[in-house]
Amino acid sequence: MQRRRSDLTGASALILALALLPFAAAAKEKPAPDAFAASMPAPPPPPPANGSIFQGAYTPLTSGGRAGQVGDIITIQLVERTMASKSNAAGTQRGGSVGLTPPASGPLSLFKPSDIGMGGDQQFQGKGQASQSNQLAGEISVTVAAIYPNGTMFVRGEKLLTLNRGDERVQISGIVRAIDVTPDNRILSTRVADAQIRYVGKGEIARASKQGWLQRFFSIISPF
Repeated sequence: MQRRRSDLTGASALILALALLPFAAAAKEKPAPDAFAASMPAPPPPPPANGSIFQGAYTPLTSGGRAGQVGDIITIQLVERTMASKSNAAGTQRGGSVGLTPPASGPLSLFKPSDIGMGGDQQFQGKGQASQSNQLAGEISVTVAAIYPNGTMFVRGEKLLTLNRGDERVQISGIVRAIDVTPDNRILSTRVADAQIRYVGKGEIARASKQGWLQRFFSIISPF
């Protein structure tokens, strides 16, 4: 009796571990809370007491108001559009037949030609097709988080929209070139290197579009 209870306890623990797998995977993929936090500009150093009229760094006249320091704001225009399509087809066919004519006399004359005739046919046909399309449009303003020696900048930011039925969050980070930033501090998302774009929602609309935890558990252990 004690052994049976231990077996039931082990089975219950296994089922609980399998049920928590989807939640563990989701927690692992969740980014850090400050992964897309805004970057503030560093405070300027105190001016040296050397009697000069102009102190500190200066901005060249050719750059205008273009972003180039940590904490500056850049607007990213989201023009993401991806399309993928794949299809394949295969077909094979093979046939064969064997026919023997028995002699008209002798022991084998008892067989008819239809009794010893053989034939076979084999045919296979397969087809597969897959397609996917994604599109994301809009604008999001980010801040410069770091400036690298080669002139590229690491930018990151997020936008939170609170609606009456839930929250919508857009997050983006990546590396941009200063030459790709327009004079009004705009850049296309296709110009962002190592871009990480996340569009997530939270609320009753998002919950309604997801499977329940028990249904996800049976989807994992189902062999079909």
